[in-house]
Amino acid sequence: MKFTEFGFDERLMEGIDASNYQQATPVQEQVIPHILEGKDVLAFAQTGTGKTAAFLLPLINRLLTGPSAGTDGIKAIVIVPTRELAVQIAQHLDGLSYFTDVSSVAVYGGGDGNNFIAEKRALTAGADIVICTPGKMMAHMKMGYVKLEHLQCLVLDEADRMLDMGFYGDIMYIVNHLPKQRQNLLFSATMPPEIKKMAQNILHNPVEVSIAMSKPPAKIVQQAYMVYDEQKIPLIQHLLAAKKYKAVLIFCSSKLNVKQLTRDLRRKGIKAGEIHSDLEQAQRDDVLMRYKSGSLPVLVATDILSRGIDIDHIDLIINFDVPRAGEDYVHRIGRTARAEAEGSAFTLVNQKDQRKFMAIERLIGREVDKITIPEHLGKQPVYNPVRQNRPGGGSGGKKKYYKKKGDRHQ
Repeated sequence: MKFTEFGFDERLMEGIDASNYQQATPVQEQVIPHILEGKDVLAFAQTGTGKTAAFLLPLINRLLTGPSAGTDGIKAIVIVPTRELAVQIAQHLDGLSYFTDVSSVAVYGGGDGNNFIAEKRALTAGADIVICTPGKMMAHMKMGYVKLEHLQCLVLDEADRMLDMGFYGDIMYIVNHLPKQRQNLLFSATMPPEIKKMAQNILHNPVEVSIAMSKPPAKIVQQAYMVYDEQKIPLIQHLLAAKKYKAVLIFCSSKLNVKQLTRDLRRKGIKAGEIHSDLEQAQRDDVLMRYKSGSLPVLVATDILSRGIDIDHIDLIINFDVPRAGEDYVHRIGRTARAEAEGSAFTLVNQKDQRKFMAIERLIGREVDKITIPEHLGKQPVYNPVRQNRPGGGSGGKKKYYKKKGDRHQ
């Protein structure tokens, strides 16, 4: 289905043409007509399926053609889990709405006093669309100047990730302060019971759309290395020395591991940066800018970047830790081999994570090649996931990297 068939306003079509959009993706084709009709939507779709445009396009069109067109006040709120995703959606919105007078603001934590003042000014004046993280939006609302009486639409994007990060209470605070008569759109990559429960509390007779989980592109070279924890850093050094990569993205499952790994890589003379929620927004922006420009070849991050980064030249993904779920694995390695480029994805699997990795292989429908580590790194564990976690199975090897109590993933 072509975008010309949706009946969008001409001003919006100019932005669509300028963005070089021609053919709608499956999620766009299935979701956009329901949103245009004003229905609530519960959509299960991954990052990379075009879901952002699936809700932005009909939202912009409604603001241009609906009865409230031209009036002041916040008309829509898009709630997202991370600052990076808020910024990315705001940039996407700016491009699509370039030829319209639709106004927007991104509201997220980590900024300085000037950011807060700018956000307050936009929220007080009533930007048409607010893209926000839950905690920061709730903080503004509690100060009493956010006017929401004209709100028409609520979008929850990557709802499963927000629940994982503990934002349910913040989200419900915002929802409970919105007008009862509104359109609700909930997007999630996975379908845990908690998402169904949230949908029941927020949505009204929603249309349910499910886009099958996309498999990792076949052009991604996927490999796994069975290792003891103390072999991970030397193996990463070997991999980075064996071939020259333009941009390497290493995922860890906790902030602690990100910090320790980045420090160790720098000690070995590897130019590496880090991204996690302990950094101020200005620091994160600086690291991402240097990484995107190519001056910083290696970036170590939590899953905060698995769904919130859009860089085409990443040619190697390394999973320092096996992801918690198969969907996270797909999101992580999907950061490489974008556009027409090729890419590789290496996963370091210790003994205790072998069963988890086997579950990932089942989800993606293929067995990932197991690679022998270099002899100088010593003997590696045997891949025997069925035996792991049984009495006497043991995990073997010393644990250099660990997760402190209370250490949040982001």
